[in-house]
Amino acid sequence: MIKYLTRRFLSAALVMLIVTFLMYILIDLAIDPLADLRTSTSPNAAQLMENRVRNLQLDVPSPIRYFWWLSGAAGCLIGQCDLGSSWLSGQAVTSMLQGAIINSVKLVFVATFVSILLGVTVGLISAIRQYTGFDYAITFITFLLYSLPVFWVAVLLKQYGAIEFNNFLRNPEVNWLALAVLALIAGAFWMGAMGGTSRRRMINFAAGTIVTFGLLAFLFGTNWLLQPGIGLIGVTVTSLAAAVLVTHLSTGLHNKRALYAALTTAVLGGVFYYAMQWFFYFVPANWFIIIGLLVVAIAIGIGVGYAWGGPDKSASARTAAIVAIIASLLVFIDRNMQVWAGYSNLPQIRGRPIATIGAATPGMQGDFWYQTVDSFTHLLLPSIALVLISFATYTRYSRGSMLEVMNQDYIRTARAKGLTERTVIMRHALRNALLPLASIVPVDIITLIGGAVLTETIFGWAGMGRMFVDSLSKADIDPVMAYILITGILAVVANIVADFVYAILDPRIRVNA
Repeated sequence: MIKYLTRRFLSAALVMLIVTFLMYILIDLAIDPLADLRTSTSPNAAQLMENRVRNLQLDVPSPIRYFWWLSGAAGCLIGQCDLGSSWLSGQAVTSMLQGAIINSVKLVFVATFVSILLGVTVGLISAIRQYTGFDYAITFITFLLYSLPVFWVAVLLKQYGAIEFNNFLRNPEVNWLALAVLALIAGAFWMGAMGGTSRRRMINFAAGTIVTFGLLAFLFGTNWLLQPGIGLIGVTVTSLAAAVLVTHLSTGLHNKRALYAALTTAVLGGVFYYAMQWFFYFVPANWFIIIGLLVVAIAIGIGVGYAWGGPDKSASARTAAIVAIIASLLVFIDRNMQVWAGYSNLPQIRGRPIATIGAATPGMQGDFWYQTVDSFTHLLLPSIALVLISFATYTRYSRGSMLEVMNQDYIRTARAKGLTERTVIMRHALRNALLPLASIVPVDIITLIGGAVLTETIFGWAGMGRMFVDSLSKADIDPVMAYILITGILAVVANIVADFVYAILDPRIRVNA
């Protein structure tokens, strides 16, 4: 293991040395820090140009300047990091990176998590329903989304997801034909996803259409969009439904102890919903408190699972813990919804809550909940843009992997032994189908800090990608090199982590081979 890590890190260091050297030379050839002075009509333009050449040491060959930059970057190994400074603002690159990294992680983390969750789920269902209308529809949609340019998607989202939607909130007028079409599409989706006999498919289609139409009619036909909320009943009912679904997927409904543990946790979620209203009234919230409460909720769920016991206590505890997470998220979302009306009526918002640019509303004052809602409104559109593109990738990967696993001999053997289809898919096929994703997901997660260049630029998000584009366009080489260095290191680390994750999931793999 030590030899393997040493070999990987030494090879990575050599690769980073070569890459950063070549990129420094190429960037230096591509940019021109004197471009504005060359076309200047100022009478002292020559003197200004000479001063800039001297300050930026442009009269020194670029390979020598690279090693000067490298000596400062190498100081990061001993805690004395010096990545240079921006010659335009005079700000140290290390201080520029702090805010940029936080903004990039904030933007891309949620989008990546949602993309993985939705993409894997839809891809697995598509593989199970292979060669059906549902499978063909998902394949068409994923290829379509994968082909869409992100800048075009971003423009459409700005126009219809922000401008037109904000106009709609000013004067809500329900388009019943559009709601009926959306309900029919949702019904067709559930009919294809659930499968079954012709009679069962028609029942699923009718149920999905009616429920979707009723839900959309309630959302758009009432004052809910202006004063949203889930409420005690909504949290409890949704948690109970989640308890049944999670139990079905985790252990099967035949495991009564796991089901009772999940239902008990869901009921406790409704009880704690009422308690949290008073708690947040007296205690100012922050992220440390929110995370702490989530940990407490998970611990309670695990305790409830072990209290109910059953043939497999760990399965009951796992199921109850997942339900506790879902219930906690519902309580958190509802608490944010309670300040939505007040947020929309702020002078800075003026009834147009969905933002099109930036990471926060300038000059807005408010408590933790107002700040959280403001972050959500600014994250919504760029996150959707990233999800639409990444969703297609994860869907195709998970579908192909699941199809390969479903044709293996051990799957046929499991079915021949009389195991239920849920057990075959969830216990045997799913775990092995997720193995190839172990090579992709760690890379996507760890390289979040690299940001999304196009998305951040279009939505005016001050992250790593935006810093890279702005610095490159303004011929500011030090921030550009810092971006290349960080993204390169993260790519190397992500690949090493992916190797270890794959080895953990598949004992046949040896990382020291």
